[in-house]
Amino acid sequence: MSKEGRTDPRAVLEAYRAGRLSLEDAVSAVDGCYFQDIGHTTLDHDRHRRTGTGEVIYGGHKTPEQIRDAFVALAARGNGVLATRVGLEAAALVLEAVPGAEHHPNARIVMLRGEREPAAHTIAVVTAGTSDLPVAEEAALTCEFLGNTVKRISDVGVAGIHRILSRAEELRRARVVIVVAGMEGALPSVVGGLVDKPVIAVPTSVGYGAAFGGIAALLGMLNSCASGVSVVNIDNGFGAGFLASRINRL
Repeated sequence: MSKEGRTDPRAVLEAYRAGRLSLEDAVSAVDGCYFQDIGHTTLDHDRHRRTGTGEVIYGGHKTPEQIRDAFVALAARGNGVLATRVGLEAAALVLEAVPGAEHHPNARIVMLRGEREPAAHTIAVVTAGTSDLPVAEEAALTCEFLGNTVKRISDVGVAGIHRILSRAEELRRARVVIVVAGMEGALPSVVGGLVDKPVIAVPTSVGYGAAFGGIAALLGMLNSCASGVSVVNIDNGFGAGFLASRINRL
């Protein structure tokens, strides 16, 4: 009774009508189509049907055991699973419990790749500095998990403007451009003036005192002079990657 790795409520009801399931078993199975209570977490199994993407585990402030339990339960449905902000201890537990799971420590991501129809176009992920790479890699891996091809362009910040100008043609070939920058957050405005595609700006917490943990970059990006630039929260590589994937599949 599965449909793309998920329990199909129609199949449950047909089994009940045919007498293969009792009423109690059918009710339990239909409930399981939509959510699953694993004690500390109630997993939303219906999210894929509603939104096109299954539930993603945010690992921040969860215990290693909570992350492992949620990951195992989602993986048991037969779909890919993505967990962000995962520490080393939690990653080790997941890798032990779920064959095929991958750990990307720089991005703090653990994922189990599922089958997805590849997107036709490319997403570019651009970093101003090497220090921005962890957030950028969270964005890039999110895009790849969702079936997108990613072009990574690293360390091309405005302190050496010729670096980003030399990659302009690569940027223009992308369907969406994610730009990750800390400090004063100027790079998304520059990229926005070079391309005719959506630019998703990601401020990072990289910078000295008056960067205020990314607030300076965030405000700079929100006040971008370039048109077509949208902004996500500080250090939110996942949010940028998810939005870019949605745009890339329109």
